[in-house]
Amino acid sequence: MKKLFNLLLLAVLFTGCSMPSGDTNKANGEFKPLSTEVTERPDGQKDVLGLTAPKIETVRVGFIGLGMRGPGAVNRFTHIPGVEIVALCDLHPERVEKSQAILEKAGLPAAAGYSGQEESWKELCQRDDLDLVYIATDWKHHAEMMIYAMEQGKHVACEVPAAMTMEEIWDVINTAERTQKHCMQLENCVYDFFELTTLNMAQKGVFGEVLYAEGAYIHQLENYWNSYEGDWRLEYNKNHRGDIYATHGMGPACQLLDIHRGDKMNYLVAMDSKPVSIPNYIREVRGEEVGDFKNGQHTMTMIKTEKEKTIHIQHDVASPRPYSRMYQVTGTKGFANKYPNEGYALEASQIDSDVAANHEDLSAHSYVPEEVKKALMEKYKHPIHKELEEQAKKVGGHGGMDFIMDYRLIYCLQNGLPLDMDVYDLAEWCCLAPLTALSLENNSAPVEIPDFTRGGWNKVQGFRHAFAE
Repeated sequence: MKKLFNLLLLAVLFTGCSMPSGDTNKANGEFKPLSTEVTERPDGQKDVLGLTAPKIETVRVGFIGLGMRGPGAVNRFTHIPGVEIVALCDLHPERVEKSQAILEKAGLPAAAGYSGQEESWKELCQRDDLDLVYIATDWKHHAEMMIYAMEQGKHVACEVPAAMTMEEIWDVINTAERTQKHCMQLENCVYDFFELTTLNMAQKGVFGEVLYAEGAYIHQLENYWNSYEGDWRLEYNKNHRGDIYATHGMGPACQLLDIHRGDKMNYLVAMDSKPVSIPNYIREVRGEEVGDFKNGQHTMTMIKTEKEKTIHIQHDVASPRPYSRMYQVTGTKGFANKYPNEGYALEASQIDSDVAANHEDLSAHSYVPEEVKKALMEKYKHPIHKELEEQAKKVGGHGGMDFIMDYRLIYCLQNGLPLDMDVYDLAEWCCLAPLTALSLENNSAPVEIPDFTRGGWNKVQGFRHAFAE
């Protein structure tokens, strides 16, 4: 059967026949990627590009999911002014109680508690005294919860990845557009200190024209598999091929390249290596037989944009490698890299005399000296970091970037501003899960990436964080 499929695929590629999953064919001497459907926008529905909502002086929040990520979020919100924590929900009552203790320690009143039933979260969403629902559950519930909360008139913020299938992605987009509610994916890595500083440098032209961005999630999870209730994360890796956790790499890369703010992703190609380490872990540590394990040891994805830029994304939660998000930026006048060595390489013309006193230390084949790097990062420190860095490092959350993420969410709601990340960012960063699987299942064929804005990708020019005047 596999041999027959490969023969059919070759026939498709070289004769122009269509496949059920797309239309890879040769037209005008070029191969077209497998097509993906762009669903038509329902009548009367409009986009949410640059969406603003009425100012909310005190943002009333309800939290769903108080296992691994939820309690940290509750704690961070106790440090943000203008927030009222109204409701807490988890399947397990003891988790609700632990988060109630966080509120008590902060000198705040107890929140309404919901627990004990699979759908207790719906009762939370139905409350009429909530503005924002904050979701930190397992992946398989994210889309359903976001959609229901928006239908109940709430803004939504959801942990990553927020949607796992194309059907979920389009359903979330349509709900956000229909209800005109904010729907933000809680991607914290775009707020990390090196990434945000580098973004500011790029926006000020320090790297010239940015042509290439790289990102990844390299994190061996062997010591964490047993932490996921019901083994849901390991099971997801077992049953799904492709880059199923791409947002940490995609977020910073897409902001750098102004995706759906002047450019768009056109197609991707994915490759993976055979799965070895996780099946061995299941067999040797758990003593279980391993059947058809889907997720590759290492998955690589290349993306081409409308303006002929490229993005390289990697995923590996199996190999004994040091943690890395492989953040990298290449422009016509400069370069930035975070892992394993954090630094910048710039043309001499890009180093101002007030930053680099010793030009002899600058080489075209190495990073700028450490003192130059520090001076650059101080000079181009992002306004968000200028305001929040000290407090963020005290409150914590992955070194402070989680606090900045939450603070910015509340700041924008309080001031009636567009959020830093919208529902189209959510869609673009999550779509790698289903689309890389499609590429891999078709021998690494190119796969079209839909324009989730349905024609609005060039409506906003350049990614910018909004600030109150």
